[in-house]
Amino acid sequence: MIEFKNITKTFHTKDKNIDAVKDVSLEISKGEIYGVIGLSGAGKSTLVRCLNRLEEPTSGEIIIDGVNITSLNKKDLNNQRKDIGMIFQHFNLLDQKDVYENIAFPLKLINMDKDKIENRVDELLQYVDLQDKKYTYPSQLSGGQKQRVAIARAIATNPKILISDEGTSALDPKTTQSILKLLKDIRDKFNITIVMITHQMEVVKEVCDKVSIMEGGEIIEENSVEILFRNPKTNIAQTFINTMSSDIQEEIINPGDFQGRLFRLTYLGHSAEEPFISQISRDFDININILSGNINKLQSTNVGHLIVELTGENQEVGKVLSFLKDNNVNMEVI
Repeated sequence: MIEFKNITKTFHTKDKNIDAVKDVSLEISKGEIYGVIGLSGAGKSTLVRCLNRLEEPTSGEIIIDGVNITSLNKKDLNNQRKDIGMIFQHFNLLDQKDVYENIAFPLKLINMDKDKIENRVDELLQYVDLQDKKYTYPSQLSGGQKQRVAIARAIATNPKILISDEGTSALDPKTTQSILKLLKDIRDKFNITIVMITHQMEVVKEVCDKVSIMEGGEIIEENSVEILFRNPKTNIAQTFINTMSSDIQEEIINPGDFQGRLFRLTYLGHSAEEPFISQISRDFDININILSGNINKLQSTNVGHLIVELTGENQEVGKVLSFLKDNNVNMEVI
């Protein structure tokens, strides 16, 4: 549905040119929740804002449902933008307008009849569970309520695509969970494609189907969320995963402090619930020492991580590694 083809965005300053996005290509399927994650300055917001040409790409093409939006004139671009909703970190509500007027705003822009606007706003208020806030002003709302208003406004025109630009970053954990649940429901109910810009791996874990990791304006890793958690290929991906749990403190593990060999084990799906450690202790002439571990619950499966020390003869250690491989446990030497 969405295809970025060799997108580059260069900002020109007085002293130098800055490549915020460098030759990025990726595809997003219809109905997918696609995450773009990276640290501040990685280029993720710039890339996704090219999707509705709030940022003009310096080069490359963006194709949406077969339409090259980078070649559209202003009139055709405005028509295309009706199919793209957007929510922001700081909500971007009109402070001088009440909730009704904020949600009605994009409907008035497309010249919808007044009666239809009233019905549509009421429908959306019920959907985001804010019926009693219809004539309330943003200053009287909590952060979570503001974001629900912003989401209702973003989907008011029945867009095909919804962009969330750090849409949960300003919210507390409990409110974040409720907003993520709402976004998943929107995808499932309306088959809207959602593009999530975030620096929070928890957001990726909770709602995304696929994810790209950006660094220095480039995509350095792309995969399904399940495979990323099972086998991250870059240091930054591993760092993002590790920040989700205080249980894994790999940075304090010095292999020289241990007499055995250290391994990072990754379990996926049903394997994460199997008693492999006790089975190894029973069936092999080996000592196994668990140093740290956790289980991350993804949308459709679980991914478990363990840091273990194996002490014993090399031949016996080899048997253990073969046993783990046969049982779909990924292994990495530390």
